[in-house]
Parts: sequence; structure tokens; C-alpha cells
Amino acid sequence: MAMTGSKESASAISVSGLRKLYGRFEALKDVSLTVERGEIFGLLGANGAGKSTLIKVLVGSLKPSAGSVQVLGLDPIKQAQLLRRQIGYMPQVPALYEDLSPRDNVRFFGKAHGLANLERRIDEVLEFVNLRSRERDPVYSFSGGMKQRVSLACALIHAPRLLLLDEPSAGVDPKLREAFWQHFRELAANGVTLLVSTHQMDEAFHCDRVAIMRDGLFLACDTPKNLMRRGRAQISIWRGAEVDRHAVTNYAEQLPGILRRYNLDPSITRVEIEEDTLEAIVLDMINVREAQITPAKEAVDVVHA
Repeated sequence: MAMTGSKESASAISVSGLRKLYGRFEALKDVSLTVERGEIFGLLGANGAGKSTLIKVLVGSLKPSAGSVQVLGLDPIKQAQLLRRQIGYMPQVPALYEDLSPRDNVRFFGKAHGLANLERRIDEVLEFVNLRSRERDPVYSFSGGMKQRVSLACALIHAPRLLLLDEPSAGVDPKLREAFWQHFRELAANGVTLLVSTHQMDEAFHCDRVAIMRDGLFLACDTPKNLMRRGRAQISIWRGAEVDRHAVTNYAEQLPGILRRYNLDPSITRVEIEEDTLEAIVLDMINVREAQITPAKEAVDVVHA
């Protein structure tokens, strides 16, 4: 993992052959990943899939067992001090001083970065997360969602080039979640790179690209639109009370051919298309993965027997 950081890296994150072991347990298995600058990249998977472990490796709080890692052209372990000036990290559980106000919490993190014009910068980030009206209240009096907003403000105080968000909308109501993603889009539009870990399928559609994680592996990595194309659709065509159903894998291409069979039959009263959800597509990927693992496991069991 030898890197100098003297030359500007084209990518914000570059990971190759990454492995992380806890004893005999392998939390990350040969993970390779590139995230471009200004991109919103999502890590999608259930709890325990390896998302948080990957983020901790990227911020330098965990040392990889194998592989190479570059973040903003720097080694997260060997050049940790230089890197941490340029990244913001919002952990899954807010790490805040609950007896202090949002303003005092953000000030604490701002002083750690040695920022000039700190009070003006605090005003800006508290305005950004819509907390100016509660900036003097103790954090212990806040809801979980409001604490998440304070945590985000702390991560943004030093205007990071890369923002790493671990389950940023966990326990957040839908309205606040929408506001969060609006904030994230504004940041990306201003050139900030975001890597967002989530187990909520609908959040994938806010990302430019998404990696599906399971058991420390990437099952897929693509745009949300392309991931949806891996699903199936059922086309239902009603002629009066009768209905014909057609299962297809790419309805955008196959629908015209199906409709041509009916020669624009005037008795057709309704056409309905029902697509697989992203959750169904991910479950299919998981089932395929488990089907691949099971024969290998059974073979090992036979050998040991």
C-alpha cells in the first residue's frame, strides 16, 4: 500500500483486492472499487454485509489485512493526518457531546481542524442542516433525527472534499430523509464526493452508482437504472374480462413485439406493466450467490466426513 499523495489522483477512492479479517472471520473478501470525484456512491446491503467495515478502512480507523487503498491519493494509515483534513465522516451512531449545544459540538470539531473564521463557518453549516433555531439547546433534548443533523454538521464543518456517511438516515423520518438527500445533492453539485452506506433500498435511486454488498463481497456494482434492468416484468393485457399475461426480462424492448401480436385490437381496454422491485432483484442476486456457495460447502463437508 505504498502511496505518496504528491500527485493528484484521478479518483476519490481506489481500492484493489481489499481483505479484512477479524481472527478467522473474513469481513471483506477481495473488494475492488473506484469512486470518481464528485460522485454519489452507495453501499447497499443488510446489516453485517461489510459496509461499515469498508468505511472504517477508508477513513483509516481499521488497517486492511491485504490489498491496496487510496483515498484522495493518500494512504489512510500512513498518511492519516493529511487525509483527515480532507474527509468528513458521519458514523452510524452520532458521536456527540450531549450536554453541549449543536453550536458547541460543531465548534469543538472546527477547533480540532484549526479553522479560521470558525464562527461564520458554524453559522453556514447549521443553516445548511436547518438547526439555527435550536443551535443553543442541549443535544440530549433532541430527537434521533435532529442528532443526525448535528452529526452531519460536525462532518461538514471543515468543508471536506470527501464525505463518508454510514447509515445517515437511520431512524430518520421520510421528510427529513428527503431533506438529507437534497443536502447531499447540493454537496455533490459543488464537487464533494459522497460515499453513502445504507440498507434502505429506496435510497439507491439517489446515488449515481450503487454496489450491492453481501457477506463482505460485491454482488453487483452499477447505476440504479442498470440494476433495475436485471429484473423481470409482467405485462398484463386485458381484452374485456379476459387477461393475457407475459413475463419478460426487458419490457422496454419486448413490449412492442408483444403488442404487435394484437394488431391494435380495439377490444384491448388496458395494458399494465409490473416490474420487479430493487429489493426483489437484490434477493435474486443473494439467492444465486448462496446457490453457488452451498455446493462448495457440501463438498467440504463430505471431505471432512
